[in-house]
Amino acid sequence: MTTEPECPQETGTATDPGRGTGTLAQKIDALFRVVRRPSHEPFSHEEVAKTCRDATGESFSATYLWQLRTGRRDNPTKRHLEALAAFFQVPVAYFFEDDRGAAIAQELELLGALRDAGVRSMALRAVNLSPEGVGTISDMIDVIARRERGEHRDPGPIG
Repeated sequence: MTTEPECPQETGTATDPGRGTGTLAQKIDALFRVVRRPSHEPFSHEEVAKTCRDATGESFSATYLWQLRTGRRDNPTKRHLEALAAFFQVPVAYFFEDDRGAAIAQELELLGALRDAGVRSMALRAVNLSPEGVGTISDMIDVIARRERGEHRDPGPIG
């Protein structure tokens, strides 16, 4: 009989992090990756599990949370999801409703991107541009993104 590790690795994540909606594991993993302490340090499984355990009065271990985060378990109780949502300060709809969950996931992705110093610097510089200038920059980003994905089609004139 195999058992899960008593203290799972904090780096264990879902194998295919997705965008928008996604599996429960992907959603929980996104919360761990994006929602951080004010010092930018990630929360530990133990810390989140203890807070959820205290909130629900039910069993909620770090191992169980790690299993949810990595997709090894995928059927938590509604109370557990409510406790996770409260901890990470997201609406519980993030886990339940596809449209609302997708919108919240996009906001989390944006938050994660803005933590990147280079992205934040570009965004702050774009504040002073005209709407036409912002449109040009957006078009250029689209062209570069297609090129990096290997889509080498001619997008036409930029601007």
